[in-house]
Amino acid sequence: MTQVSAGPQALDLARDLIRCSSVTPVDAGVLDVLQAALTDLGFTCHRLTFSDVDTPDVENLYARIGTAKPTFCFAGHVDVVPVGDDAAWTQDPFAAEIVDGQLYGRGATDMKSAIACMVEASARVLADAGDGGPNGSIAFLITGDEEGPAINGTVKVLDWMKQQGETIDACLVGEPTNPNTLGEMAKIGRRGSFSGHLQVTGTQGHIAYPHLADNPLPRLIAMLDRIARLHLDDGNAHFQPSNLEITTVDVGNTASNIIPAKGEARFNVRYNTLQDAAGLERKVRAACDAVGGSYSLTVRNSGDPFLTAPGPLTEVLSSAIQAELGVTPDLSTTGGTSDARFIKDACPVVEFGLVSQTMHKVDERAGVDDIAHLTNIYERVLRGFFG
Repeated sequence: MTQVSAGPQALDLARDLIRCSSVTPVDAGVLDVLQAALTDLGFTCHRLTFSDVDTPDVENLYARIGTAKPTFCFAGHVDVVPVGDDAAWTQDPFAAEIVDGQLYGRGATDMKSAIACMVEASARVLADAGDGGPNGSIAFLITGDEEGPAINGTVKVLDWMKQQGETIDACLVGEPTNPNTLGEMAKIGRRGSFSGHLQVTGTQGHIAYPHLADNPLPRLIAMLDRIARLHLDDGNAHFQPSNLEITTVDVGNTASNIIPAKGEARFNVRYNTLQDAAGLERKVRAACDAVGGSYSLTVRNSGDPFLTAPGPLTEVLSSAIQAELGVTPDLSTTGGTSDARFIKDACPVVEFGLVSQTMHKVDERAGVDDIAHLTNIYERVLRGFFG
């Protein structure tokens, strides 16, 4: 393990970012702080505000330094989830206090500290300008809409980049990928997320006169049973089996003597590269059709699965982690979705950040030493990528 060095600059920036209460979709000045840091390093910054129907406006930032190829991009989000029970926090969630070697605050782990590490790592590499600087360009793609609906964030920044002729050749997203200790896991892919809303309709009536009514609930139960028992696949070398979970069943009937007119349920499938959204919809509809009766099914696919096959980018990241921490990371595809699901259409993408144990929780925190090590790892990634 190498000596931890030059961590305070990343730590100071992380604290400044955390002090901005940027709960989605509110910016709270956080992009001003980040833009100032990048501008001081010579980056050209573009503030991008996007809108959509029935969604709030969201501010984003794209920054770049250099014009040569290849371009390495750091990506992430500065928006955070709500603090929850404020009284349960032992530290002010937006004060960025350091206690017993831990930086406390909403976003300390997910993922303002990682963004600060990216900035400091870039500064170190750019400081070698006297030796020619990096053999390429560095970019930052930062959104304020990752923890929200993800409509006015990364996906629209990527569209803007395409319109501007901006291209990137590799990307590292700073999501907290490590379950327990820094260096144990990097993400090289993610499962897709497919959601469904099933509504079964009948005819309301008095339970004493069932022949005058049509109870939709037995059909709903039968459909859900068939859906829940679908065997989708057994997984593959990089992905666990696709998994369907029923998340809610709702009737809205408060009377015990009424046959309801409808019942509805929602479900979600986290699926691997052996499935696609159209195929999943066909399988669910077939299960419902086998029961019969009147029903409606609406579906939404919020992200396809993807895999960055082991190769140059994963090797650079693994080598950086090994050199810094003396461990070889597990190259995983587990967990939820991230904005990497959009970036994968632009270039190969990997994810690596801090320890995830406290993200979205009360007393979210990150180790000060981990922040310093992560800065070193990101610096090693940049130097390895540019050769």
